Amino acid sequence: MIRTRLATAAAFAALLAAPVMAAEGTKTGAPDLKSAGALAFGPDGLLLVGDSTGGAIYGIETGDRGPKPETAEFGVQNVDEKVAATLGTTSKNILINDMAVNPASGRAYLSVSLGRGKDAVPAIVRVERDGSITPLDLKNVTFCKATLPNPPAPGGKPVLGADPRSEAITDIAYTEGRVFVAGLSNEEFSSRFLSIPYPFNDADNGTSVEIFHGAHGKFETRSPVRTFALYDVAGKPQLLAAYTCTPLVKIPVAELKPGSHVKGTTIAELGNRNRPLDMIVYNKDGKDYLLLANNNRGVMKIPTDGVDSASSIVEPVKSEKQGLGYETISALKGVVQLDSLDPSHALVLINDGGHVNLKTVELP
Repeated sequence: MIRTRLATAAAFAALLAAPVMAAEGTKTGAPDLKSAGALAFGPDGLLLVGDSTGGAIYGIETGDRGPKPETAEFGVQNVDEKVAATLGTTSKNILINDMAVNPASGRAYLSVSLGRGKDAVPAIVRVERDGSITPLDLKNVTFCKATLPNPPAPGGKPVLGADPRSEAITDIAYTEGRVFVAGLSNEEFSSRFLSIPYPFNDADNGTSVEIFHGAHGKFETRSPVRTFALYDVAGKPQLLAAYTCTPLVKIPVAELKPGSHVKGTTIAELGNRNRPLDMIVYNKDGKDYLLLANNNRGVMKIPTDGVDSASSIVEPVKSEKQGLGYETISALKGVVQLDSLDPSHALVLINDGGHVNLKTVELP
C-alpha cells in the first residue's frame, strides 16, 4: 500500500544502490498471478500487486486515471458478501487480503482469494462509492513483472505460525519511480527490504534487517515487517516499520543497499500479543501522525514529533509499552485495512464480527 508522506521524496532514488537482478519487461496479456496480496498505487492508475505464492511483484496499468471527485464518501455494508456475489461465490469462500485507494480516482481496490490454502484463486476487484463492484479484467492488460530473488521455499519451517512463502511480500509502497517491498527471503537473515525501479528493469537482492525486539528481549532477523510507511525524519528519508508483538522501528533509506545488512532502531514497543495490520501517515492541525491498525490493540494514533529524538530500545521491556506514546482511537473498532482517501479522511475496512464493511472516516 502507498503509505507515504515525504518532504524529500526525490532523494530516495539517488540514495539507493544499483540493482543487480534482471526482471521481465512491460507486455500486454494476462499476468500469471498465483496469489494477490499486498496492494499499492503508483501514478496514473498503476496498481502494484504482491504475489507471494508466485514470488513476484506485478505492475498493472488499470487505465483508471480519474478524475477524482471532490467528495469520496464510501458506505458499503457487507462488502465481503457483495464481492463474493460478484465473483460467483459466497463470503465464506473468500478472503479479502488488502485494500488500496487509487489516488487518481478515489476508487478502492481489493485483493481477494477465492478458496483457501494452495488451491485459492486470486482476484482483484474495484469498488465504487455507490457500492458497485467490478472485477479487474486480467486477461488482456499492460503489465510488467519483477521476480523476487531468493523467496522462501513453499512449505518451509513456520515463522510465528505462518508458512514463510506466504510472508515473501508483506507490504509495498511506491515513491519517485521506486517500489519498496517488505517480506522474507530464504537466507539466514531472512527479514528484508527490496527497492525495485519502475518500470521494472531489475530486482535487487535486498537488504536484510535486524531489530531489537524489546518484548522478546533479543535481536531478531527472521520476523517480517508487517506494515511500513515512508517518512522524512529531520531531513533524512526513513522507513517506519511495525513488527508483530509490536516493535516500531526506523530504518534509514540511505542504508538500504543490495546485499547489505542493516540494524533498525527500535523507537517504541507498542504492546505484546498483537499483530500490526496497516499504517498510514497523515497531517492534522499542522502535526504529523502515524495511524496504525492492529488485530488486538485497536487503532493507534502515534505522534511523529519524537521519532527523531527517540532513544533506541536495546534492553528487554518489562512493561506493556515503552518509547513513543500513542492514543487508542476508541471510535475505530474492528479496522483490518486502511488507506488515505484525502487530506482529512481515510478509507477503512471494518470487520464487525460477522461481515466486513467499507467506509470513510475522518482522520482523528
